[in-house]
Amino acid sequence: MNEQVRPYGDRTDDGMVQMSFTLPVSASPEAKEAAAQLVAKMGFEKVLVCHMEQITSGYTLFYVYAKTSHSIDMSSIHVPKLENPVLAFDAINSFIEKEIGRKIVVIGACIGSDAHTVGIDAIFNMKGYAHDWGFERYPMMDAHNLRAQVAVEDLSKRVAELKADAVLVSRVVTQRDEHITEMKKFLEALSQTPDVPPHLIKICGGPRISHEEALSWGFDAGFGPGTKPSHVGSFIIHELKKRLG
Repeated sequence: MNEQVRPYGDRTDDGMVQMSFTLPVSASPEAKEAAAQLVAKMGFEKVLVCHMEQITSGYTLFYVYAKTSHSIDMSSIHVPKLENPVLAFDAINSFIEKEIGRKIVVIGACIGSDAHTVGIDAIFNMKGYAHDWGFERYPMMDAHNLRAQVAVEDLSKRVAELKADAVLVSRVVTQRDEHITEMKKFLEALSQTPDVPPHLIKICGGPRISHEEALSWGFDAGFGPGTKPSHVGSFIIHELKKRLG
């Protein structure tokens, strides 16, 4: 069934879009006209540059309102996503005890030069995130948060030493897709490290990471903003059950 959708601003299906961008020019009438012509070249109509502000010498921010004639058929959209049920704290611990029969070992770290531990801490720290307890509070998890700036070689060795069931890596800095390069380096280091458990579940996360991208890089799952510990924990236990049989 065809389900065409289009953005709207004033009324349903009017195609109106608000966007913002920066041009490397000083604010001026010519700069405003350049922004309008740029948006028109993108295929938009009824272009209105509603705000222009010079943010520093030689750089100007624009807010633009414009109309698109394009729409998208929602029934044609297919996105890889996690299908496992999301369980709560007690249910996850009970599942591990009954279905795995031992504590599971989970390691997390921010790799490379990244010093932003907000995401990995939200998943591991006992207090958790958004009223959702972190892994360190789960009695059936042996959780190890190695924190920030961990070399991929060191993390790989710890995975082998602790016989980890799952490893979570986080990378925030994204200039020139640096986070993707670092994620792939970790998988390469892991493949060259002896005694890594064959059933190891590899997970990555960050503000600009999607599950689909994570799969394309060779991870088993990817999590983005708003992810709670129970979301990650539920994936780990169901995937681990499959791998251990």
